[in-house]
Amino acid sequence: MDIFKLNELAAKYADKVIEFRHHLHANPELSFQENETSLFIANFLNENRISFKNNIAGNGILAIIEGSKPGITIALRADIDALPISEQNSCSYKSQNSGVMHACGHDVHTSSLMGVMLILNELKSELSGKFLFVFQPAEEKLPGGAKQMLDEGIFNEHKPTLIIAQHVNPSMKAGTVGFKSGMYMASTDEIYITVKGKGGHAAMPHQLTDTVLISSHIIVALQQIVSRKAFAAIPSVLSFGKVIANGATNIIPDEVNIEGTFRTMNEEWRKEALKEIELMSKSIAKSMGGDCDVRIMHGYPSLINNENITEKSRKFSQEYIGTENVIDMDIRMTAEDFSYFAQEYPATMYRLGTANNNEDTNHPLHSSRFNIDESVLEMTHGLMAWIAINLTLNTK
Repeated sequence: MDIFKLNELAAKYADKVIEFRHHLHANPELSFQENETSLFIANFLNENRISFKNNIAGNGILAIIEGSKPGITIALRADIDALPISEQNSCSYKSQNSGVMHACGHDVHTSSLMGVMLILNELKSELSGKFLFVFQPAEEKLPGGAKQMLDEGIFNEHKPTLIIAQHVNPSMKAGTVGFKSGMYMASTDEIYITVKGKGGHAAMPHQLTDTVLISSHIIVALQQIVSRKAFAAIPSVLSFGKVIANGATNIIPDEVNIEGTFRTMNEEWRKEALKEIELMSKSIAKSMGGDCDVRIMHGYPSLINNENITEKSRKFSQEYIGTENVIDMDIRMTAEDFSYFAQEYPATMYRLGTANNNEDTNHPLHSSRFNIDESVLEMTHGLMAWIAINLTLNTK
């Protein structure tokens, strides 16, 4: 494939990609509620006469473009849901849905993938293999749309040889992309601890079971699981972000609720650590005269980027945007349900830089002020198309 021809096609469709992004950003929908978003994508596919199957795991879509020559099957994935955040930006395409915002770049992922489809659909007479396009719902909410799509047999008829995805990164400069082979993103589990006891007047603690004090001991003691029980080479994070003790200055409540998250990059240690969290919490509560319920909501597994696919994708990116614009990344303790796809098929997720010197593009993901330098939308669809085409030609 001629890189100059692909660049011309990327330029041809850049305005459409920006148009798609503005529509999606202005009309965000929460996880498992992406009805209009799914309809918007389906209408786009119908207009371009691209075959697809919808209503997978709710609002998910699988679209297919086949090249004229035999070859491997490659899947490309974008997530389509938004977050429960009230947008504080003042752009013309600001969210019109109160309390809902594309604050994690899923509008960028989806519009870019639609641009990839426009390019590949125009080139299909020259292409080898088969291209699958996964528009996935509910990345932001457990149990996640990826697992549900797999459970519903999204790839039963068309099995991919590999799968790739991209994700925005506001800590990277616009025009750059980043790669990390192997262990890349953490697993995620939600921890819910309820400490129970006999509440009452705070001035008479000898007559009570101090649930607040017990909870404090539990939170502090559980940090030993990461600092003293985890093997030093295994990244681990245990954080608690919500503690509700609904008492008062002179009231010890009967119950305290604690909520947090545990993240790591080793599945065996993950299982062991979760058992330790439950055992330690209950033991401390009992030793101090109280009781404790521990509920763990198991989340996404850790994301492992296939070394072969990642390094090839890095090489093709260097060809397309220049070696100086392709950077090495470190591990992240955030999580992604793309990891479910990566457990089943060789996979890589790379990062797309979206920031410039303008303060408006430097806000973090999941911020009410998150936005991007839209110049990236002039190249992101071309880059992904270039990677995909070359992977079909250079992967057995």
